[in-house]
Amino acid sequence: MLKKVAIIGGGLGGLAVAIALHKQGINAQVYEKARFLHSVGAGLSIVPNGLNSLEAIAPGITESLKGAGSPTQMLTLKKSTGEMIAQKAVTLMEKYGQPMLLIRWSRLQEILASALPPETIHLDRRCIGFEQNDKGVEVYFDGRDKVQADLLIGADGLNSAVRQTMIGDGEPCYAGRMSWRAVLKYSHEMLPANEVMSMTAPDGKIFGFFDLGSGYMFWAATSLWPDESIIHTGDAKSRVQEKFLNWAEPVQAILKATNAEDIVERPICDRPPLQNWSQGRVTLLGDAAHPMVPLLGQGANTAFEDAWELSQHLCHAPSITDALVSYENSRKPRTQIIQIRNAVQANRSYKADSETYLRGMLEKAQVSDREFEEWLYNYKPSVAAYT
Repeated sequence: MLKKVAIIGGGLGGLAVAIALHKQGINAQVYEKARFLHSVGAGLSIVPNGLNSLEAIAPGITESLKGAGSPTQMLTLKKSTGEMIAQKAVTLMEKYGQPMLLIRWSRLQEILASALPPETIHLDRRCIGFEQNDKGVEVYFDGRDKVQADLLIGADGLNSAVRQTMIGDGEPCYAGRMSWRAVLKYSHEMLPANEVMSMTAPDGKIFGFFDLGSGYMFWAATSLWPDESIIHTGDAKSRVQEKFLNWAEPVQAILKATNAEDIVERPICDRPPLQNWSQGRVTLLGDAAHPMVPLLGQGANTAFEDAWELSQHLCHAPSITDALVSYENSRKPRTQIIQIRNAVQANRSYKADSETYLRGMLEKAQVSDREFEEWLYNYKPSVAAYT
């Protein structure tokens, strides 16, 4: 009998699986290392497979999300000089019944957290490990009392403490690129509503602009960077301004308008696909299991798929062991395909001929990727069947 589940990580995947389990009457408790749920300088896209999963987890939630975000209607690609390369209408709503929805990460977290009883989210709980036996799991926290549970879910991201205790595969793999990003209230005549615009240069740099709705704009810049440990003097704003010096507007305007303290500077990393996500009464979810570089926008969306499927297997399988085996068998093949395709396309986007490559992706109307797109976005959550 599954009475209590401990979830490490109060991010999007952790909150989603907690909601899914609560809907099934399971006591799911979330333990988050942050002292409070605070604004994160990022936006993200929720696409049909993610929206369908969230709607299955919490019926009606997608309407709330659509009111809090911006449905993308146009993708625009330009050179760093401002010259137009290609433009493409986004037709996901017409094809798959759900839009490409851009939303602030922190706003999405707020909406998910509000769907849980407040007493189920425990802040300032930094997991440092666990021990388990055939009767349960004992979870340890830095300077806090330990917790007993029947099942432990590691939803604690790229640098998962649960993953390290279980697998011990060390640091993530540096992808050779540095990123800078920020969210701010901002408008510019060159940045229409409901549009995503990317600017690219042949020396391994990309600058993207994303309308998040409610007057918010998200920008993300990436550049080839030989060594993640090499950071020159000065602040992050100075570095990104130096890297994108002389780029056409609106790059200069939005960088000038962004407060230095609001810019998040991070190396881009991922990990190779895992052979196993589970061990005994412990399993992984989202970025803890299958982290991806930010290109196809599937990190959160596949975490929502994970959350739905894991909850279904736990509710319908005859045992925890059977549930976790079924969960892995279902999720690993799909997420591995997305991980690998994501990594390959990300590497191609930063080659010297990136303008030609990206133009081809848009102008060919995804001909070579059509089957992949249909397979990706046609994902429909279903109830796990056991006999």
